Amino acid sequence: MSATLSRRNALAALSGLAGAPILSMFDAEAAPKAYTLMPQKLTDGVWMVAGVPEAINTANGGAIANISILSTSEGAVIIDTGPSKRYGEQLRVLAQSLTGKDVARVYLTHFHPDHVFGTQAFPAESVAATEGVIKGLTELGEGFSAAMYQAAGDWMRGTEVVLPKHVITSSVEDIGDRRLRLLRMKGHTASDLAIFDEQTGIIFAGDLVFLDRAPTTPHADIGAWKVALANLGGIPHTMIVPGHGPAEDNTRGLDQTRVWLTEIDAIIGQAFERGLDMTEAIALPLPEWTNKIALARYEYERTVMHLYPKLEAAKLPKVGGRG
Repeated sequence: MSATLSRRNALAALSGLAGAPILSMFDAEAAPKAYTLMPQKLTDGVWMVAGVPEAINTANGGAIANISILSTSEGAVIIDTGPSKRYGEQLRVLAQSLTGKDVARVYLTHFHPDHVFGTQAFPAESVAATEGVIKGLTELGEGFSAAMYQAAGDWMRGTEVVLPKHVITSSVEDIGDRRLRLLRMKGHTASDLAIFDEQTGIIFAGDLVFLDRAPTTPHADIGAWKVALANLGGIPHTMIVPGHGPAEDNTRGLDQTRVWLTEIDAIIGQAFERGLDMTEAIALPLPEWTNKIALARYEYERTVMHLYPKLEAAKLPKVGGRG
């Protein structure tokens, strides 16, 4: 199949979702939009472009995820590519400017669109991902595209889903003078990639770790996610770069993500056992500590909608069946 997937179905889906003519969103006379990419230097040769702690909207253009850039003797390494072709194009220019070299390798940590829709700006041969990420993009990419065009609007102009051509099968890759440990895990999605840079001791955790921003759960396996967090915590490190939130030289992101998953899962599970319907579960209060977590209520409500159908499928008796 072609590495570039058609947007025809995505645009048709978007037209139906929006309930308005699709062309009005993409005025041919509209001025080109530009992201403001401000790299934060984490240490020599390593930068992070921070995502905003918001839901995807037409103001932020979907730039809500952290993106990392590493300099090597062979070229720049980029971890995740952002939400759109336009973002990816600006990211490539930024990486070249920071490192003085072209991009040698791009890694995708998982298949969610805020992390991968900038891939179109890079040669597909340079983009590496696990088989699970490629499978997720193949199966869900068109739906993600429709949702992104609806949520982010004109920022998505020209963006198409591109499948990586380099499948990650090894646990280590040397890019120039930098050795990267490729940690294949799961939990946030069915296939998550964390990357450990031996030179600096930094863990690039992708969306296995959130800090000061509530985790998203549309494809989560909470039990597997907590195992992944424990495994990451067992790696001696100098810093963790989360998928969303500030990079820090402690375990606060690991701890906060684990506590959120544990407590939210318990609240929702208890609500189900009490016989509350989904609307009643959504209205339940959250722990006081979550008041300082960006999008806590928003993501909790979404998690109720993600988990309730799974609980119903697993625990309710089957009509006309033996369960």
